[in-house]
Amino acid sequence: MNSRMNWRKLMFVLPNLFTVSSIFCGFYSMTLSVREEFSSAAIAIFFAVFFDCFDGRVARLTKTQSEFGVELDSLADVMSFGLAPALLVYFWKLQYLGTIGLLIAFTFATCGALRLARFNVLAHRKIPGSSKFFVGLPIPLGGGMLVALVLAHETHPMAFVDRHWNVAFAVLLLAGLMVSNVRYRTFKDMKFTRRTMGGFLVLLLTGVVLAVTVLRPPIVLVLYFCAYLAMGLIEGAFNVVRHRRPSPAAAPILSIPNGGEVVGDTACACATGDDQDDDGADEADGDAEDEGMSGEENSEDLL
Repeated sequence: MNSRMNWRKLMFVLPNLFTVSSIFCGFYSMTLSVREEFSSAAIAIFFAVFFDCFDGRVARLTKTQSEFGVELDSLADVMSFGLAPALLVYFWKLQYLGTIGLLIAFTFATCGALRLARFNVLAHRKIPGSSKFFVGLPIPLGGGMLVALVLAHETHPMAFVDRHWNVAFAVLLLAGLMVSNVRYRTFKDMKFTRRTMGGFLVLLLTGVVLAVTVLRPPIVLVLYFCAYLAMGLIEGAFNVVRHRRPSPAAAPILSIPNGGEVVGDTACACATGDDQDDDGADEADGDAEDEGMSGEENSEDLL
């Protein structure tokens, strides 16, 4: 009986080992960034994404979810996908902008921390429908985008990245998206049918063909990240237009800001009669990105 209890306690340590490994990769990436080994630093962050993707899954498989694991994972995400990419991009390009570059890198790290803090508040409220959408760009995807840019430029120099202000704009854009109310799909509700699996395989094979024949693999990775960013922005713009469109048969009603979307740390649903929209339901984001990012962060993936 005692051996069984000791084995059970040991199982609780296993998912936390994955989280600690993610922290180590983030810390190691920062040491490489200081030495200006940018490609190696970027690869270390990708290994952090790998460990962040599996800590939550291991916890669910072993049934060892705990509040301690949730909080530890959030701290790991701040270091591995907030501080480490910010330090990497600072020594890579932003340091040449002086104090402005330092503040821009700090803004990215701060927005990542703010996003995780907001996520933790919303996750504890257990809002229905929170598994369908992230609110704001997940921090593993924000950090992953910067890492992909570094790898792409180091293997195949791009004129756009050579301009320091362009990199600064990209960092600020990602930081703003992390703390925004733009919804990004988690794909948790996607059913594995022949059509969806066929579409996924086509998308994957297209990237592989482009990576082998025309483009470099890091550039294809950047394109994937850009497609995901654009998908959230396009869907957000479409939802804004749809919510603002008046219904000819409906009586005037009191408008609710952002069409019932999550604002800051609150959430409300806006629905009237037949115009109720499931996509306007309460929602929260998740980490980790699962990132990813894992993690970069669905509430289940942060366990």
